Amino acid sequence: MSSTAARATDQGPDHEPGSGPGPRPGSSGPGRGEDRGGGRGSEGRGESRGADRFWTVAEHLDDILDHLHPLDPIELQLLEAQGCVLVEDVTVPTALPPFDNSSMDGYAVRTADIAAATEDYPAVLTVIGDIAAGSETAPAVAPGEAARIMTGAPLPPGAQAVVPVEWTDGGLGRGPVTAMPAHSEVPEGASGRVRVYRPATTGQHVRPRGCDARAGELALSAGTVLGAPQIGLLAALGRATVRVRPRPRVVVLSTGSELVQPGQEAGPGRIHDSNSFQLTAAARDAGAIAFRVGAVADDAGTLRATVEDQLSRADIVVTSGGVSVGAYDVVKEAMREIDFRKLAMQPGKPQGFGRVGPDRVPFIALPGNPVSSYVSFELFVRPAIRTLMGTGPVHRPIVRARCPEGVASSPRGRRQFLRGWYDPPGMDADTGLVTPVGGAGSHLITALAHANALIVVPEETTEVAAGAEVDVVLLT
Repeated sequence: MSSTAARATDQGPDHEPGSGPGPRPGSSGPGRGEDRGGGRGSEGRGESRGADRFWTVAEHLDDILDHLHPLDPIELQLLEAQGCVLVEDVTVPTALPPFDNSSMDGYAVRTADIAAATEDYPAVLTVIGDIAAGSETAPAVAPGEAARIMTGAPLPPGAQAVVPVEWTDGGLGRGPVTAMPAHSEVPEGASGRVRVYRPATTGQHVRPRGCDARAGELALSAGTVLGAPQIGLLAALGRATVRVRPRPRVVVLSTGSELVQPGQEAGPGRIHDSNSFQLTAAARDAGAIAFRVGAVADDAGTLRATVEDQLSRADIVVTSGGVSVGAYDVVKEAMREIDFRKLAMQPGKPQGFGRVGPDRVPFIALPGNPVSSYVSFELFVRPAIRTLMGTGPVHRPIVRARCPEGVASSPRGRRQFLRGWYDPPGMDADTGLVTPVGGAGSHLITALAHANALIVVPEETTEVAAGAEVDVVLLT
């Protein structure tokens, strides 16, 4: 990650003899946000010209992000805009609430009329009618009068406060009540007399006009991610649509003739497809609209046709599997325009990136082992999604934590990302604790399901002493 784990102690791997370090991608071209159209990852080489050397995590991430820019804004209906990033400041058109209204079910009164009210000597007022929520007109309350009023109903002229129904006899003459009877059952409750047993101050149980927001105030600023409360506010302001950056559409494919769908029997030599489910869920968690295509067999023509068929609904295509050095690595065979690389990381050494189709859709190829694909998603795909959304944070948060158990061994020249469980610091501690979960194997998906963090071991570190501090990527 260019701001934390990807760059932290980014010293690079040990280079193979004679390979040299090679140029750093994006070191001389335009910055992120400009669509360069060329550069690494989009030259149609299949195998990178730098395939004889290892890329660092930061180099690969920078190359991906340098080819991306936030999606163009569009106008969306409110519910369609949930999870999107607002691109305009929204001001309050009229006061909210637009009129003084009751915050309780009770009686609208003049405070002088009930100033001396007690349970033994209640104030007795004449009820002049009902005021329900949505009423366009309300009867004026004169001295000695009260109007039965419902929550949200406009305060009538002359009234200064609302007394809750629990402070009254509800007009029934039988002492304090706990609720109003339904108007349809006791219509006479809107007339006659009501006894009030407690005084009220001016403005009590009244929501004054503009107490929530005044006209012209800033309601939401550009850059806000629209969640349920923000959607509710926009609706309260009368907005039916809003201008936002749309959520990126991510198409997820897994590859491998050995894969069968969950719910189907996995026969000899077959396993259930977990990657497409895991990566689709991760893309949605990152804020994307994710489409799970499922498993594609190890046939280059089928994979190519499937990818091309999906491009019309994709802002990013993500594949898992088929990127290593085997004879059946179908992604490398089918997607010749993709730049395939070796990264100085564990797990997740084989990676690919490029752009495909007439619209140059970003294509991120991840390794097939479940842990490798998930770690790679967190390091590369999640930042890409957040960049397209035009919002931060782009990267997962990074903290320092003490590792009581340490790490017995880590490969020199590789940045290792170990699954871990992070406990935040207590009241008397400056740093939290992190404990490795499971082994380092990239197929151990059970351990991944019980982890909430990734422990980062830098390239030059071959072991972490018990009790030493490490960088930790928080996954939740």
